[in-house]
Amino acid sequence: MTRRSGDDEAATAPQDVTPPQDVTPPRDVMDPREVTDWWSTAVSRVRPGEILLRGYPVEQLIGQMSFAETIWLMLRGEVPTRTQGRLLEAALVAAVDHGPQAPSIAAARMAATCGLGLNNAVATGVNLLGDVHGGAGQQCMRVLTELEQAVAEGADVDDAAKNLVAEYRATGSHVPGFGHRFHPYDPRRGPLLDLVGAAVADGEAPGWALRAGTALERALAEGRSRPVPMNIDGATAIVYSELGFPPELGRGLFVLSRSVGILSHAWEEKSGGARIKGPIPRRLLPSYEGPAPRDLIRPEREKCEESEGSAGRADSAEGGA
Repeated sequence: MTRRSGDDEAATAPQDVTPPQDVTPPRDVMDPREVTDWWSTAVSRVRPGEILLRGYPVEQLIGQMSFAETIWLMLRGEVPTRTQGRLLEAALVAAVDHGPQAPSIAAARMAATCGLGLNNAVATGVNLLGDVHGGAGQQCMRVLTELEQAVAEGADVDDAAKNLVAEYRATGSHVPGFGHRFHPYDPRRGPLLDLVGAAVADGEAPGWALRAGTALERALAEGRSRPVPMNIDGATAIVYSELGFPPELGRGLFVLSRSVGILSHAWEEKSGGARIKGPIPRRLLPSYEGPAPRDLIRPEREKCEESEGSAGRADSAEGGA
């Protein structure tokens, strides 16, 4: 083995070559900050051994914050007051489930019987929550905001509610958040409005959405033998509006709440072992309104035309030869 001389080692040793500070990096070199800012977020920070949620170490939240309070923190950035957390939790609990007659839950149960995993079954149910099934709360929040705007411009809240109801009736539309296809009186309405009323009395909620919602309920009852009471969508719309959530987040909170019921039903169906359950029992068949049974009879004329066409093609082929 030949040992290199000291001069050789010095010549081949790594050199500390520091480029001048004023050298502009090539255009194809990406600034690391451009990469780390790509998904920049104020919601959480995760480092080895560290998880911050809105700046709070997660170990301090565990056991100290309820799930509903943590939802508030994640969406709003700050810890809610006790009253705010209690109102949010009450609304989330109230909308958790409405049985297999709810399309979202029925779809999740059917998905579970088709062998899908719980994540797929829950996603199937959640994906049915749209404007028609699951969107009335968000729509009601917009209506409440519209009423509040009219009041801010000097209108009486009851007069504004009557005018709005008249507009809906003139177009044959339903006021979102009122009436129910199943319940003559929604049992979830009273407890939620009582909690909001108590918060307003204690100065913990502004009260505008409660005033607007109850004014709408009075306007809808006028001239009818049976009232049109507020349903869960109207009641939670009042809660979320009083808490300062925008309408779109009102729908998101409903989806979050109803996901619990969807998960419960999907798990129950999956645990039961039933396979491929359709929307109705197997011995019942859907009504059929199509034509009576009939045979397929092709007219002879079509057969003749096909024969003539074949002969013509044969003649053409011979002429070309």
